[in-house]
Amino acid sequence: MTLRDRLGAELFSKVAGPDGPRNRRRVHGTPGPRWFAPDSPIGRVHGDASMFVGGIRAVMLQSLHPAAMQGVADHSGYRGDMWGRLAQVSTYIAMTTFGAEQDALQMIRAVQRAHESVTGTMPDGTPYAASDPQLLGWVHAAEIHSFLVAHDRYGHRPLVGAERDEYVAQTAVAAEHLGVVGAPRSEEDLRATLAAYAPELRGTPAAQEAIRFLLLHPDLPVAARPGYLALASAAIGLLPAAARRELRLPPVPPVTNRVLGAAATRTIRWAMAAGHAEARELQQATSQ
Repeated sequence: MTLRDRLGAELFSKVAGPDGPRNRRRVHGTPGPRWFAPDSPIGRVHGDASMFVGGIRAVMLQSLHPAAMQGVADHSGYRGDMWGRLAQVSTYIAMTTFGAEQDALQMIRAVQRAHESVTGTMPDGTPYAASDPQLLGWVHAAEIHSFLVAHDRYGHRPLVGAERDEYVAQTAVAAEHLGVVGAPRSEEDLRATLAAYAPELRGTPAAQEAIRFLLLHPDLPVAARPGYLALASAAIGLLPAAARRELRLPPVPPVTNRVLGAAATRTIRWAMAAGHAEARELQQATSQ
């Protein structure tokens, strides 16, 4: 196995978990109708190495909603299995983007069942529930905005013109099946949605502590930490200034941010080329 193949396998194992190879075959090799073509805007964004930056930014941005942060603290804990949770999220995104419709719907139902037990009370006595459409709407909007801005900066083929609205509209399909009400269907709608949530957002002590922990204790070998910190720095650099202040994150010099982020995403893209080739072969075999 070459250095490239070994690095690609290690990266895939981290983000997709021990069941990654089996899930890849299911996502790309199961016959049946799909919601989107692989080269559609959502396929281009969600299949690109820039998702590593976008995913970290999404976690940071989502933590600014006190109810979302409380749910994490009460039910999964940011000090727990960080990479296991990442594998679950990455499998969900892959299945709902590239998988057969029947499998995408099955994955969504599984997430809905998991959400049923994620309930609790805020410190001020206000109840929260992961299945609340308002909370689901914030998580969705913060996520897809993060994926889009990361792809703009570091993606191989950034979206232009009408592709940008198409991407937002495509992400609404799975979101509304999950329980989001009135998911944004254009980039303008997405900006308006984020602005509407602004009064609800703040950097609670729990959010600040969680993000510091994820940055400083990523549960990675020492040799892999510089690469992770490069991705994290790129994600911080893409956050709005207000979000950085709320989370007490330092500003990242623009030049350093761009250089580190570009180098990290290029390396990931290079290392995971074999895995992407396997996915394309499975897609082609399925479509024949």
